[in-house]
Amino acid sequence: MKARVKWIEGAAMLGEAGSGHAIVMDGPPDLGGRNIGVRPMEMLLMGLGGCTQFDVLLILRKARQAVTDCVVELTAERAETDPKVFTGIHVHFIVTGHGLDPQRVERAIKLSAEKYCSASIMLGATATITHDVEIRDCDVALASVEPER
Repeated sequence: MKARVKWIEGAAMLGEAGSGHAIVMDGPPDLGGRNIGVRPMEMLLMGLGGCTQFDVLLILRKARQAVTDCVVELTAERAETDPKVFTGIHVHFIVTGHGLDPQRVERAIKLSAEKYCSASIMLGATATITHDVEIRDCDVALASVEPER
């Protein structure tokens, strides 16, 4: 895997992945940035969210769970002093589907966290990572918005 980060100006950078995709990163205005892109540490947090979501969806697909939507919300705390590493991260999954088995969803999250998600395992070396899940049945949501007859 390769990546390249090119300085643009101020605190702005263009990150280019070996896959050919690019993203702008920037710092806050008080540190010379113009606020035109995500912060590098935000990228790490989003990377964790994407990595674990990818795993969970793949595991649930193999378990024949009818997932229609999945959102991962992350909150992180950082050390007060340099290096300001993540010290705590909470990962909240919102998984929506038809008749999802809560045990399979929870197992998929646990497998991702403990075995498959490289980002989670790396960040877990410095941060306490916790997880929880909210399972939504889209059949119930659809039934609640049907018009009265």
